[in-house]
Amino acid sequence: MIGQSTQLIGEAPAWLSAQEHVSRVAPLERPILVIGERGTGKELIGERLHFLSKRWEGPFVKVNCAALSEQLLDSELFGHERGAFTGATEQRKGRFELADGGTIFLDEIATASRAVQEKLLRIVEYGEFQRLGGSRVMTTNVRIVAATNMDLPAMVERGDFRADLLDRLAFDVITLPPLRARKGDATLLADFFARRIAIEMAQDFPGFAPSAIAAIEAHDWPGNVRELRNFAQRLAHRSMLTAPDEPVRFDPSALDPFASPWRPGASSRATADAPRFDLPDASAIHGPVDFNAAISRLELRLVDEALAASQGHQGRAADALGLTYHQFRGLLKKHGYGKKPGKPDV
Repeated sequence: MIGQSTQLIGEAPAWLSAQEHVSRVAPLERPILVIGERGTGKELIGERLHFLSKRWEGPFVKVNCAALSEQLLDSELFGHERGAFTGATEQRKGRFELADGGTIFLDEIATASRAVQEKLLRIVEYGEFQRLGGSRVMTTNVRIVAATNMDLPAMVERGDFRADLLDRLAFDVITLPPLRARKGDATLLADFFARRIAIEMAQDFPGFAPSAIAAIEAHDWPGNVRELRNFAQRLAHRSMLTAPDEPVRFDPSALDPFASPWRPGASSRATADAPRFDLPDASAIHGPVDFNAAISRLELRLVDEALAASQGHQGRAADALGLTYHQFRGLLKKHGYGKKPGKPDV
């Protein structure tokens, strides 16, 4: 079964379609390419491919090709003999040897040098390799799952990636949707991550306020799930420290932990670059705006702030907004306030 650290959470059609794709190709003894933006879960997909395959009892070995220089990557993948380079005082097995009978996950495959690509080509084709500094041809039985956030066909056209290696790696290609294309999944993931930080704090997670949910769903999340995880846990942690029993309200400062007027160079940065969830300034509008969604987010934020200021008393919250009690209740009903997962009833 998939390891406990693996979490594949989501209900969006694009995400479920990708998972079905994984399930179909996992049993095949063929190389697979996993393509996706940073933070979309490529390594988790690699694990799923391994644990759903016939090799699930074998090793699952991960290598980040971008983290090592050409010589170190060569040694890491294929091993080296004693004296192969300065500091090589003893023979060392490479990751392909260690992954024998299992799966090797090559992350950031696009960063591998041409020399390493040539060695990878031979191991994909024949299962053969030589340790760095060695002459003996060795064999290994490994399934390769490679991942990248680069456009490999375009790199082939530029001469930056070997066409023959791409042909052999791409028996099938799984392309993961970014979080912005997975409507509703950002909320599910944020709730999951926030509950994990609550467990670390030995507290019960009170849930996100509706305005926070609206903000989470409205953001593009260029860093995808990784960025969302950091934001959700940072926001929940701050909120539960100061108001442990209140639903977690949106705080734009949680998006950027570096945000500070005393940050070096802060005075020269345009504040317009900061992420925003409110209604846009009319003078700054240069394209179409989802007017109804923007108004909905504004209404939710005002409801949250009014309830917080009145300690949850709906009558006083209505007065603060200049509404009658029935008008205020109508707003709550309109937005389903208190009916979302993990939210208190109102």
